[in-house]
Formats: sequence, C-alpha cells, structure tokens
Amino acid sequence: MDYRIPPQTRIGHSHLKVSDLNKALACYHGLLGFEIMQHYGNQAVFISAGGYHHHIGLNTWYSKNAPPAPQNTCGLFHTAILYPTRSDLAIAVKRLLDAGYPLTGSADHGVSEAIYCNDPDGNGVELYWDKPRDQWPFDANGNLQMVSDPLDLNELLGEIG
Repeated sequence: MDYRIPPQTRIGHSHLKVSDLNKALACYHGLLGFEIMQHYGNQAVFISAGGYHHHIGLNTWYSKNAPPAPQNTCGLFHTAILYPTRSDLAIAVKRLLDAGYPLTGSADHGVSEAIYCNDPDGNGVELYWDKPRDQWPFDANGNLQMVSDPLDLNELLGEIG
C-alpha cells in the first residue's frame, strides 16, 4: 500500500545559512517585513509572519563571512513565501522596486503568480500568492497543468489601492 502524507501537513520553516546576520535581516526583516522572534546568541535569528515561533531561521553556524554557494551545485533552489492575497504580493513587490532591490524573474504559473529575487547571500526567494483553486488549469483528465507564462508586473501593481 502506498503511504500518503496527511493532507494537513505543511512545511513549518526553512533555515538558511547566511554570511552576515545584519545583511540577511535587512532583507527579510527590513524589506520583506518579517518579525524578529528571537536572537539565538549572535549566530542565529528566528523570524516570523504573524507571531509564529519562526518561519525562517537565519544562521552563521557554518557560513559566517562565506561567499555565496556556487549556482551549479546541489542545494536549496529557493524559499517560497506565500502571501494571503494578490494585493499583499503587490505591496511586497512595490517595496522591493521602491528600494531598488533587483528582481530575478516573475511568472504566472497558472496556479499562482510569482516574483523571484535573491537574498544578500544569493539564496533564491520566491514571493507568490495562490490563485483560487477553481482557476487552476486542469486538463480534460483532471491533471494539473502548471505553466511559466509571463506576468504583467504593472497589472499586478495595479492591485495596490
């Protein structure tokens, strides 16, 4: 019998190796707005959205002052941050653009709309919101058909009132 993970299971948090906590916090706390929940000495910080113990851990245990990991090696591709509404995603994108923070891409995946950037250590970050399930693209057999179509950033930013 095939085991299936319980459908209520969620990814609880990501823990990222960074070279400099202050630079990482400038991105995740200062720009993206995550709350600092706890400093763990001077080597780690736990950050959250909405007061959870932590959604992202940032640490320098093995990586203090290290260069970014090479792009063409195994490891984390990106951490995906799910926003509750399209408007919330638009606000986050506007904050990045207003700060002159470089974006590395954007896409309409059919199920979601996503913006991509890298944190100061080159760790990929996806900012996205999920479209309502009744808008997801399924084929005639009921199979999900995700895509990577262009995303109109100006139209997305039009969500901001």
